[in-house]
Amino acid sequence: MPYTRQAGPLKHDKVPRIEVYWTAVTFRTVAVYLILIVASVLATLYLIRPDWYSSVARRISNTLGADAATAVVPSQNQARFVNLDGKVEVKKVSSVNWAVADYRTTLDKGDLVRTASDGAARVTFVDGTTYTIKSDSFVTVEENTIERDKTTSVMVHITSGAVDLTTGTWDSPRSRAQVSFANARASLHENSRAAVQSDPSSDRHEITVSAGGATMQRGSQQVEILKWERAAFTASGPVTKSAVLAPPQLVQPLNLEPLIEPDPRRAAVHFSWSNVPGAVSYNLRVSTNSMFTRDVREKTGSATSADVSGLEAGDYFWTVTAIDAGKRQSAPSDPFKFTLAAQGKGQEMVLEVDSTLLHGNVVELIGHTEPGAALIVNGETVAGIRPDGHFRYFTQPLPRGSHELTVTGQNRRGGTGFTRITIVVP
Repeated sequence: MPYTRQAGPLKHDKVPRIEVYWTAVTFRTVAVYLILIVASVLATLYLIRPDWYSSVARRISNTLGADAATAVVPSQNQARFVNLDGKVEVKKVSSVNWAVADYRTTLDKGDLVRTASDGAARVTFVDGTTYTIKSDSFVTVEENTIERDKTTSVMVHITSGAVDLTTGTWDSPRSRAQVSFANARASLHENSRAAVQSDPSSDRHEITVSAGGATMQRGSQQVEILKWERAAFTASGPVTKSAVLAPPQLVQPLNLEPLIEPDPRRAAVHFSWSNVPGAVSYNLRVSTNSMFTRDVREKTGSATSADVSGLEAGDYFWTVTAIDAGKRQSAPSDPFKFTLAAQGKGQEMVLEVDSTLLHGNVVELIGHTEPGAALIVNGETVAGIRPDGHFRYFTQPLPRGSHELTVTGQNRRGGTGFTRITIVVP
């Protein structure tokens, strides 16, 4: 008889009970703990190795400072136009088109500048170096950098035309200001001034130093150029150096002097300048702008003075060039500015200088005029005239010696008045 088992209810094994516990931690708490841990580690390192800690901190600071400087410098080292006259155009390195230059135009490395026959431009760089681009010139901005230690490096290349450049005092002795032309490169010293001309059509290239000095490199030949010296060369010839005439010192009219005449057109303006040894003649130029692109009078003669008439009332600039027996010309003298004004036809105005005070090399003028009048002292406007007409004026610092101050005024009726005062700075 077979064996059988009676079915009954199934018994399940007992499953053990599992319990899970957790605690919520916010990101803020994690961050706080991490900061505390890092601070503890840094404090321990500072106590154990303070020199290593300071070195690391300095490196981090320098790195952050370098990033900030990198972000600021590009906007600080751009060159800008400070004078524009006539037609001046710029082609940015990132553009294929020429645009008319204005005072908002900035120049960077690789930008091109060209001036027409009536154009001229003065460009200043961050280190104070100034390049005056004459008419019919084509130049390129070759270099324009400033390092973190304030070392600057600026340079323009003259394809054709003429450029005058002036350097100031540099913050770093490693700074340099250069100009390249043809296959030569000249580096100017601090506080120097030079005139550079490059004419590919006549194969004539030269640099003339009128202040300070310069070093010119052309191939393996290096030439030191001192004040009133000129270095010239052609494409196939060596560099030759020669002495040049110094320009005359301008005497009259004084710089910024106002000339008041009843009829400016009929008045004869007297110009005079110093004699230059070796000069046989002089060339006088009178222009309506400081870059002499619009001459209104030009005279050449052997005398050290000349009279010019027929000028309209307005502002003028004048300069003189010396010429020797070989027809070689000096650099132009530093230009002077004067103002030719018509004397008012109305009643003359009250204008008195009551006293003068000397503060070192600064002169204080104390006087009175009519209420509402306008005053000019040697070309500078007198500000702060009181309602009753009393005024005080402080000059710019004056060098030692005798100086003549001219005070010019005009009242509301059109009347004019002027007075001259001689001041001696000991």
